[in-house]
Amino acid sequence: MYTLLLAAGLLLTTGFAGWRAWRRLRFFLHVFQLETYKLDRYINWCRSSAMRPVAAGWSHALGALALIGAFLAYSTGEAWTAAGTLLAIWPLLFISSRRYRRDKEKKPLAFTDRMTRLATTAGMLMALLVGAGVGLGYAWDEPAAILGGIAALYLADLGGPLWVALAALIMTPVENAIQEGFKRQARARLRDLDHLHVVGITGSYGKTSTKHIVAELLGQSYNVLATPGSYNTPMGICIVVNEKLRPEHQVLVLEMGMRYPGDIAELCDIATPDASMVTTVGVAHLETMGSVEAIAEEKASIIDHTAPGGPVVLNIDNEHVEAMASRANGPVWRISAEGHSDADIAATDIRYSTNGLACTIRDEEGRTAVFETRLLGKHNVTNLLLAVALGRSMGMRLRQMAHAARRLQPVEHRLKLRTENGITIIDDAFNSNPVGARNAVDLLGEIEGGQRFIVTPGMVEMGAHEDTANYELGLHIAESAADAVYLVGDAQTRALQRGLQEGGYPREQIHVHDTLFDAQDALTTQLRSGDIVLYENDLPDQYEPVAA
Repeated sequence: MYTLLLAAGLLLTTGFAGWRAWRRLRFFLHVFQLETYKLDRYINWCRSSAMRPVAAGWSHALGALALIGAFLAYSTGEAWTAAGTLLAIWPLLFISSRRYRRDKEKKPLAFTDRMTRLATTAGMLMALLVGAGVGLGYAWDEPAAILGGIAALYLADLGGPLWVALAALIMTPVENAIQEGFKRQARARLRDLDHLHVVGITGSYGKTSTKHIVAELLGQSYNVLATPGSYNTPMGICIVVNEKLRPEHQVLVLEMGMRYPGDIAELCDIATPDASMVTTVGVAHLETMGSVEAIAEEKASIIDHTAPGGPVVLNIDNEHVEAMASRANGPVWRISAEGHSDADIAATDIRYSTNGLACTIRDEEGRTAVFETRLLGKHNVTNLLLAVALGRSMGMRLRQMAHAARRLQPVEHRLKLRTENGITIIDDAFNSNPVGARNAVDLLGEIEGGQRFIVTPGMVEMGAHEDTANYELGLHIAESAADAVYLVGDAQTRALQRGLQEGGYPREQIHVHDTLFDAQDALTTQLRSGDIVLYENDLPDQYEPVAA
């Protein structure tokens, strides 16, 4: 009977411990995916304050004490007692694993082929550790094998973040080889389609919105394929080229993102732009690039890689972008929404409403046309001008593009208006940057309705400029029409809170919550039909707190 109970305990404990270790490993795999499979970004996250709640819990401390006690008992000759007791209490010590999750995930873990390879490798490392623990213990006797196995399971659980990093290191050569294969395939496909006109769009902000406008306007005259969503990485572009591009397509519009020096060159090596565009240069990715000047240099490299003689479209309202004109080896199309006299394409008589924007656009030959669109916000005038300039460089007429502009719809989560149960929602969850955030706050005050609320975690991934940007956003909100502000994350929003308070915003109207879902629950109790809510930015899952 004792042997049977011991076997049942062994099965239960190892099963539970393995499940617990997998739950913990899955969490760190998710973080690695959210950090775009970049090992340095993952390590930085592990070193950040976000790691503290999940590095180790009280269950790990109790587990360590139980292991020490069991090994001491084993050393005194109570081998089977030590093993049996440890098997009995182990599931109780780690019962907290049922809480090892986020309440909700905005972007769930996706088991892509790459993630499956990574998870399998990490799991094999953990299995090897457990096997080694059992094997070393068995060299002494069976109770030692049990103790060794449980100790190894404990280390496998505790070392979850380490197994992900080690697995990523091991798989780096494999992933590089796979990615090079995808890149070669994409290059070959583009070479075969020599009639295709490739458009590359980069910039700190506005890339995705501008890409959608470009695709809609050019679609009046050409068969256009544009990368979906924010597919702006090497593999994202390869997926579109290898799986979506067809011989009948005439124009391929690519959004080109970057986080590190050399990223733009890597993208242009896959798909050389026949025409390029720089929307703006700002503080996005300042954390990885170090300075605005470095960001400008990286963005400007798209011009260096544009095909000889290819047109370059620049937003000269941004001084960093304006300075890039000298690098072009083809015609430069300058746009301005702020009245620059040397702009080729300019906007006048700009009018904003909650139904969209309207303006008169003048081209390089002095011709004009009125553009009306459902897009919201001042920044979309610039985005529209960029698209019009590209269209003119390809021979399209102003009136032709003005007709297409009427069909434009706001991009999901980028200053999009919708109504839910009588509540007006301004959804700007994917578009938080200093300029866009100010525009969204201004729009909140322009809409007629009842109470006005803002829900935001502030801005992230802006390096040394992050606190300043959030402080200034707080000052701007303090001067706005917002009746209450719901902030997500106390530590994350300290600078924003300071800006609100120093701007004279009433303290009782500032509400701080741990997660977006907590903020939404609290806000729901205050909402009435006719109220307006601005969702400004959406904190990525890896920045949200988690129960450990």
